[in-house]
Amino acid sequence: QVQLVESGGGLVQPGGSLRLSCVSLGGIFGSRVMGWYRRAPGKPRRLLGTITSNGIANYVDDVEGRFTISRDNAKNTMYLEMNSLKPEDTAVYYCTNGNSWGPGTQVIVSS
Repeated sequence: QVQLVESGGGLVQPGGSLRLSCVSLGGIFGSRVMGWYRRAPGKPRRLLGTITSNGIANYVDDVEGRFTISRDNAKNTMYLEMNSLKPEDTAVYYCTNGNSWGPGTQVIVSS
């Protein structure tokens, strides 16, 4: 059973940056496509982007250019670098390998 654990969330001011991490415990991380989602208050969970096993990332339109997905297969870890954060980026952020989900990490963008 693969367990995914996100970390790195917190409170940040508008215009600030955060880096989220997603560690995969168990399973074979390096061969899996991974994804980041978020759920804003009162809204459904939605895809932010994915990254292939060899590090090719794709993003949805409204975060491309501000968010960067990367991975370190040797550390079984995927990252989400978020820059120029806006209040509307406030959400719980989740990672997934397509089968398992992490519990999420809260990001609050507020002054």
